[in-house]
This record gives sequence, structure tokens and C-alpha cells, in this order.
Amino acid sequence: MPAELTPKEIDSSAAFEKLVAGPPADARYVLRLYVTGMTARSTEAFAAIKAICEERLQGRYELEVVDIYQHPQLAIDEQIIAVPTLVKMLPAPLRRMIGDLSNVDRVLLGLDLRRKPE
Repeated sequence: MPAELTPKEIDSSAAFEKLVAGPPADARYVLRLYVTGMTARSTEAFAAIKAICEERLQGRYELEVVDIYQHPQLAIDEQIIAVPTLVKMLPAPLRRMIGDLSNVDRVLLGLDLRRKPE
């Protein structure tokens, strides 16, 4: 005969299921993009992330761009080792995507977003 679950175990199971399901459809995203000046890679990364946000997160995101040449201490504090780096601060969990951000499927996966069915 299976053992009965305690209320604490039920709460833990519900929390785990919620985490696995991903963020709610109306979740607000806080993103930080680390770049190096106005280089071609930096502007391409910004354009790619901006396009994804406008398409998938209309009005539900904050995108902060940090130039590590102008704010080196912030990059050190956040342990940024390569650029461009996109950090998804909210919703949890925190995620970092490094390098080529033009791969839409990779970025959507990193942001816990699913590609719209075509």
C-alpha cells in the first residue's frame, strides 16, 4: 500500500511541477546584454535579441545593454568572461547565453520560451 504524502511533500511536488512548466505566459523578463562597444558583433547581438523580444515578449521585457569598456567593474562583478553575453535575470532561473545570439532556437530555449508553431 503506497504511503500518504504529507502537506509539505505535496507543496514541494507542486513547486517542482511549476518550475518544470516554465514561466507563466505573462511573466516579465529582465535581460542584460554585455557587449564591447559598437562593434559588428555587439550590434548584431543587440539586433537579434531586440527582434526576439519584440516578437515574443511585447511589452513584457526590460533589456539593459552594458558596454564592458564603459563599465568594466560591472562585468567583473557579474563574472562576464566573454562577449556578447545575454543574462536572463528574471524570471528565475538565472541563465547566461554566450557568443552567437543569432540562433533564434538557442536563444528561445535559453529564455524558456517555446517557438511558435508554424
